[in-house]
Amino acid sequence: MLAFILQRLWQAVIVIFAMSALVFTGVYAVGNPIDVLISPDATQDIRAAIIAQYGLDQPLWQQYFAFLGRVFHGDFGRSLVYNMPVSELILSRLPATLELTLTAVIFASLVGIPIGMYAGYKPHSPISRAIMAISILGFSVPTFWFGLMLIMVFAVQLGIMPAGGRGETVSIGGFEFSFLTADGWKHLVLPALNLALFKFSLMIRLARAGTRELMLSDTVKFARAAGLTEFTVLSRHVLRLISIPLVTVFGLELASTLAFAVVTETIFSWPGLGKLIIDSITSLDRPVMVAYLMLVALLFIVINLVVDLTYALLDPRLRKGRA
Repeated sequence: MLAFILQRLWQAVIVIFAMSALVFTGVYAVGNPIDVLISPDATQDIRAAIIAQYGLDQPLWQQYFAFLGRVFHGDFGRSLVYNMPVSELILSRLPATLELTLTAVIFASLVGIPIGMYAGYKPHSPISRAIMAISILGFSVPTFWFGLMLIMVFAVQLGIMPAGGRGETVSIGGFEFSFLTADGWKHLVLPALNLALFKFSLMIRLARAGTRELMLSDTVKFARAAGLTEFTVLSRHVLRLISIPLVTVFGLELASTLAFAVVTETIFSWPGLGKLIIDSITSLDRPVMVAYLMLVALLFIVINLVVDLTYALLDPRLRKGRA
């Protein structure tokens, strides 16, 4: 197991370096933030001084190695728009995206998996057919349209939910969280439901497919022959055996949701990383764009490693094979 962990860590380091080069080159080779930062009426001397101040007059490879040198010291540069360290800017927005993402993915998993298992346990019942119809809608309805419908129904027509914003927050360790207040939960419910729609449908279909397959297997037949109740068979045997693909999807969906919650955060004016990256792209705030994309790459790498280690905990054969 130790050799496996070290191997994956070494692979992660290589991937991070490769991604840093690709991200930096892709972002810094497109556009010119100076055109956004200064007035078109500025003289050439002022323009040249600002370009030199930000190091944009150097070749791209020199800018990249200078960037790597700063990163090794924990410095991702300063935002060109907000005029503050990028790391502080991202950390100030990260809690909002984290609580929104975790709420959406955990809700989708805790509700979608039991419902999907029921649909797989009784695939021909009217309730199961209704569940599958709902899952089809979850895949088909665009996120932005569903979010607008939530706002129109619950915020505009019924007036029981806020249309946007984050609401009242509580500070913990210098970070603001809204899930600890009643007003924060009112602001969190609609964007979390909007973000959870696709994940909810995905969990239903995966759990249903795995349950239907296992209900015909010898494992379930032997468990029933041993006198176990149906609930015990489903909770102890079926759920455990379908947990490996579900863990994979949970990890990947958590990473993708955290990285790409842009549409939901924009619709509901949620002050998280998604809205920050949209504003940064609009203003060509290169340091923020690079740091955000590096954070996304690192997030996927870490979650993939955690998923692989979870595999070993769930399946003893993997532990023996990697020992």
